[in-house]
Parts: sequence; structure tokens; C-alpha cells
Amino acid sequence: MRVRVLLLSLWTFIVGGCALGPDYERPPVMQPDSFRMQQGESLEEVSLADLGWWELFQDENLQALIRKALVENKDVRIAVARVREARAQLAATGADQFPRIDGNGSIQRNQPAGAQVRQFGFPGGAFTPPATNQFRATMDLSFELDFWGRLRRATEAAQADLLARESTRRTVVLTLVSDLATAYFELQELDAELEAARRTLKTRQEALDLIRLRKLVGQRSTLDIRRAEQEVARARAVIPDLERQIGQKEHQLSLLMGRNPARILRGVSLRDQPLPPEVPAGLPSALLERRPDIVEAEQKLVAANARIGVAKAAFFPQISLTGNFGAQSLQFSELFVGASRVWQFGPTLTVPLFDAGRNLANLEVSQAQREQAVIAYEKTIQQAFREVEDALLAHQKIREIRTERERTVGLSREAVELAQLEYLNGQASYLEVLTAQREALNAETALAQTQRNHLLAVVQLYKSLGGGWTAQPVSPDLAMREAPE
Repeated sequence: MRVRVLLLSLWTFIVGGCALGPDYERPPVMQPDSFRMQQGESLEEVSLADLGWWELFQDENLQALIRKALVENKDVRIAVARVREARAQLAATGADQFPRIDGNGSIQRNQPAGAQVRQFGFPGGAFTPPATNQFRATMDLSFELDFWGRLRRATEAAQADLLARESTRRTVVLTLVSDLATAYFELQELDAELEAARRTLKTRQEALDLIRLRKLVGQRSTLDIRRAEQEVARARAVIPDLERQIGQKEHQLSLLMGRNPARILRGVSLRDQPLPPEVPAGLPSALLERRPDIVEAEQKLVAANARIGVAKAAFFPQISLTGNFGAQSLQFSELFVGASRVWQFGPTLTVPLFDAGRNLANLEVSQAQREQAVIAYEKTIQQAFREVEDALLAHQKIREIRTERERTVGLSREAVELAQLEYLNGQASYLEVLTAQREALNAETALAQTQRNHLLAVVQLYKSLGGGWTAQPVSPDLAMREAPE
């Protein structure tokens, strides 16, 4: 009975004994009660980042692109493989806490050296002993007693590494969703510019035809024709450059989707893209749990903290239990007979006596790495707050800019109509018509860019708040949608 109690107490100490090194505590972080640029006075826990990306981006073609990218994008696939690697590493590290049993078997044939012995009563006679066989089969046991928590701290660090890798995967997904949405809206903005350029070319070609017609009846000079021809050539030159940019943007989207360059299907136009009526940022404290880069930085800190315990345990004796049980015989037929049984069992003690300062240096390394991880964690949080504030400010101001540029486009179109009417009535020169057309084109281009920037501001805010990495189940019919060649 006493032996059982002693063994139970020993096992309890081995499994749940003290673990050297500091236990992890989250460092205190100074965070604001609310975001500086938060719209509205009320503080609500609801956040734009609570929406799934399929709820925020309602363009079905964009959703299909994102779904395909989440499956085929090479960066995402690499991140998933690294998570599997970290999970296997955790399993390998955790296995060190348990006994290891190996089976061994060997067959040996031995020939002893010759010896001079007396033989048949004659001195100096030579005798060579006969060769012998030896058969051996054993099970070997090895088990390190984790008195100082070295193995437990190592497992704790490996588990934190796994969580950090998982957070890295989420960061990759978040970046992929935002990058793909950004490139898609930029592509649509280029489409809008191309549409405006073609419309301008058509208008200027019609004006050139009209001027040539009026030249035939003597109402216009050759100078007006040359100016009109210059404007047509200038408008025509813009189109190939925009087509080049559109093709390269499609290639960028194709790469994000993990496929070779191809055409990209568009959904609704840029100006018809739905926008959320409100963009609440939520509470700043939620960033610590939502943003995967912050979670990754904290898990790296957890791992660095645990490795201090591993380094401290190296200063103390390492105790292991080793043994084997099996059979050994000169004849195979007698290998498993009771008389051939062999066994041994006992502890092994390894005490660090002199290592030229290696253990002390390793401890200093682990402490310095933890200090770096703390600073990196604090920096990541500050960077996150800054990105949210920048995105809130950009969204607020771009909405104001968009309102004014929409008004500018309306006024510039009216100015073109008035200039053309006055030109036809002989009250204005063709130069005034060209000036009005140029200003109208610039206003439409600026509006398209502002519409794009408005959408990108929403994307950036969504990303900075930590939204977008939650993956929706892939719909095969939508994921396989591709543009025709």
C-alpha cells in the first residue's frame, strides 16, 4: 500500500510538478476608449468587421473571384501547409513528455581469438575456440522525468507557434480578400475611364465631321479643322494606354486567383456598387481579439515567454528512467525459455557541471527574445489603431469629396452643352468648346477615381478592423465562373 502511494505521489510530481520560468501574462497596453475619428457619439460594440466579406461585397462576380482565390491562391495554400507543419511539430514536441518504448532484435555470430592452451597433456598446443551464435530480443524503455517543466514549457511554446501560424494564415486570407477587392474596384475604375474616353472620342469625331462640313460652305477656317483633328488624335491615343492598364490589372487579379492571366468578368458598374449605409468601427478593445496580426504577435510572445522556462531548466539535473526487458540465448530455439530472460531498469542522472557559460548565454538569449516580442506586440497594436484611424478619416473625407465631384460633373456637362450651342450659333469659338469638353472629361475621370477611392476606403477600413478572414464555404458553381476566352 505504501509503495502504491509513493508511486502515485511520484507520478503526480512528475506530471504536475513545478515548471520553471514565468507564467504568461498579457502585457498592459494603453488603448483609447473610442476611436478618434469614429462617426457618431455613441459607442457600440457592433463593427463593420463583424460582417462576412460576402455580406460586405455584394457584387456576385467579385464574390466568385474571392471564393476561387481562397481555394487556389498560392500564398493561402502555403500558409495552410505551414499550419500543418506547426501542428505536426507540436505533436512531436508533446510526445517527449511520454515514455518511449522501442523493440530491438539482433543476431550475432562471434569468433573468439585463438588461445594457447595445453592439449592432450602436451604444453604449447594451439586451440581455436568454436564460433558461436547469439540471439537477442528486447523492448527498451526511456522516459525523462520532467521535474523542472522543460518539456512542458517546450510544448507550450510549440502550441503558441501553432496558434501564431494559424493567425498568419488568417492574415494571408484577410490580405487576399482586401487586395482582390481593391484590384477589382481599380479595374472597374479603369473601365469607367475607358468608357469616358471612348465617349469623348466619339464626340470629338462628330465635332470634326461637323467642322469639315461647315468648311465646305465657307463658315469655318482650316485652323478649326486642325484643332479638331488634334483633339481627335489626342482622344484616340488615350484609349490604348487605358486598355493596357486594364489588361495588366486583369493579369494581377488572375495571379491573386492562382491562375494564369485571363479575362475577368465584371459585375455591376463602379458607380452602382452598393456601399454600407454606416461603417461603425466598434470598440478599440475588440481589435486585440479580432485582428489576426495582433493575435499572431501575442502568440509569438507566449512562445518566447515559455522558452525562458526551457532555458532555466537546463541549469538543473536531467533525470531519465531507462530499462529493457527481453531474452538472450545462444540458440534460437531457447530464446524464449525462462532461463534466457534478461532485464535491467534504473534512473540516469545528468548534472551540468561545466559548459563554459552556454546555459547562461541561452537564458540571456531567451530573455532578450521575449523583450523583443513584447515590443513587437505593442508596436503591432499601435499600428492597428493608426490604420483604423486613417481608414475612418479617409472614408469620412472621401464621401465629402465625392459629393462635390458629382456636382462638378453635372455642371461641366451643362457647360459643354452651352458651349456647343453657342458655337453652333456663332457666339463662341471652337476653342471654348474644346475647353469645356476637356474640363468635363477631367471631371468625369476625377469622379470615377473618387468612386473608386470611396470603395477602397471601405475595403481598407474593413481590413484594418480585422474583418474578411472568416472563410465562407465555397460554392462550386460560383467558384468556377470564369470569363470566356
